[in-house]
Amino acid sequence: MPINVLMPALSPTMEKGNLAKWLKNEGDKVSPGDVLAEIETDKATMEVEAIDEGVLAKIIVPDGTADVPVNELIALIAEEGEDPAKVEAPAGGGGASKPEEAKSESKPESKKDAPAAPPANSEAAPVPSKAPPVPTTGSGERIFASPLARRIAKDAGLDLKAVKGSGPHGRIIERDVRAAIGKGVGKTEAASPAAKPEAPKAAAPAGAMAQGMSADQVKAMYPADSYEEVSLDGMRKTIAKRLLESKQTIPHFYLTLDVELDALMALRKQLNDAATKDKDGKPAYKLSVNDFVIKALALSLQKVPDANAVWAEDRILRFKHSDVGVAVAIDGGLFTPVIREAETKSLSAISAQMKDLAGRARNKRLKPEEYQGGTTAVSNLGMFGIREFSAVINPPHATILAVGAGEKRVVVKDDAPAVVQAMSVTLSCDHRVVDGALGAELLQSFKGLIENPMGMLV
Repeated sequence: MPINVLMPALSPTMEKGNLAKWLKNEGDKVSPGDVLAEIETDKATMEVEAIDEGVLAKIIVPDGTADVPVNELIALIAEEGEDPAKVEAPAGGGGASKPEEAKSESKPESKKDAPAAPPANSEAAPVPSKAPPVPTTGSGERIFASPLARRIAKDAGLDLKAVKGSGPHGRIIERDVRAAIGKGVGKTEAASPAAKPEAPKAAAPAGAMAQGMSADQVKAMYPADSYEEVSLDGMRKTIAKRLLESKQTIPHFYLTLDVELDALMALRKQLNDAATKDKDGKPAYKLSVNDFVIKALALSLQKVPDANAVWAEDRILRFKHSDVGVAVAIDGGLFTPVIREAETKSLSAISAQMKDLAGRARNKRLKPEEYQGGTTAVSNLGMFGIREFSAVINPPHATILAVGAGEKRVVVKDDAPAVVQAMSVTLSCDHRVVDGALGAELLQSFKGLIENPMGMLV
């Protein structure tokens, strides 16, 4: 029996992925650890490795296929002694393998032992337990539909026998179900008005998400030849969804203060000048102002531990270490890779790690664990000359620090005007976690470290 290769869940929130490229061809031998394909998520391009030995007998989902659901069957591997030429794709195309058809290397003894997400290439990745049962026609023939399509159909009381699939090999996918629901076809008896009186429409609950204008409504406001339409990729869709969620569900407030940089700039120069150089004259490190900002924020969260927290719906999670995310702009969006335990790292270690993470972020080569989580974040637009701005909190974080440009400013010292190097920083706070006084305490600690940076070296 052939081994099923399924679309892996590369992160806890992943529902779909794009099959960018197959790195093995049909007929190629594969061994455990061989890279089979590249999968694009909304955040990264990742490699899928084989965990079994055999021959890649059949590619079900070709290169360049977008929005392939997690657990979708994407290929078949022939086992030893099995003729690859006789391996056939299941009728109706891909789909998550049924549990009784799958072979498992090991069976968890309890839910506690079960993996949180299916492995990248698994013989035993079953249909998620919450998915509705696989539907069949009256004659017992299986109706092939994606797990998401089945779930939406069940919730809407839609009979899948009345739906025509537009997916690979006639498979029913999400858009087919939603189109059928919109047309009012295929309603099951349980969902029909005759079986169950229609409940009166209730007003939208308090706190419900506001709905914006539809695409057609927006387009109707402009001449048809005055614009071009740009399709949204997975990253931009995710950014839009998360930031809308942030602004509609998190009670933001903002605290801004100015910090002087003269002492920091002098120490930075001294440390950079002291860096050892290799035979080509390249220094071992080159510290940036942002490296000092990351370190100062991490240490401040240790001094003000009540602010080192995230919102978890019915509770607050407070953390032992300061895991600081740093916004990195890339084409079409941004990543926020995380410097773990930043309070324990030297400035040179933060600098080196940040350069590595930023480089791989721009190539979409970060692993999910390198950009997920964190307890706060830094967004720095100073290099663009932005004097001051307010950043949007990245859920579930409770804070984000927006950093503006360093510039010479005239201030009053000892009742006389003086010129100093300064920058403005704004802390966005989730009022459910960080109250005004607590946010101010965190910013004052940050200001003290930036203006007396030797405290970051001891």
